[in-house]
Amino acid sequence: MGLRFTAAALSLILLSACAPTEMAAPKPAAEPGVDVASCQAKGGTVKPVCRRQLPQCVIAYPDAGKSCTDGSQCAGDCLYQGDAAPGTPAAGQCQADSDPCGCKTPVVDGKVGQGRCVD
Repeated sequence: MGLRFTAAALSLILLSACAPTEMAAPKPAAEPGVDVASCQAKGGTVKPVCRRQLPQCVIAYPDAGKSCTDGSQCAGDCLYQGDAAPGTPAAGQCQADSDPCGCKTPVVDGKVGQGRCVD
């Protein structure tokens, strides 16, 4: 019985050496600071955007939805809603806000531009 007890005790000691230790949680990557007061002074709101949900100042544009043929006619970009190929003559609508996320196709000089997606 003495040998069994010794073997059991030795097994417990060896198994306890394999137990995981408490590890500190990894620190998240530093997020860029957003100056809330400055954002609000511009008429914006700080909200999480894109896939990573990082806070960003998003400003609503006063001409959102207005018909346009170029970004120079808008506070933001002139965006096309549809499936036309780049270079096709088209009109678009002024961008709603400064949120950079999603897939957008600009209208430049009255023609559909190259679409782009931002995560």
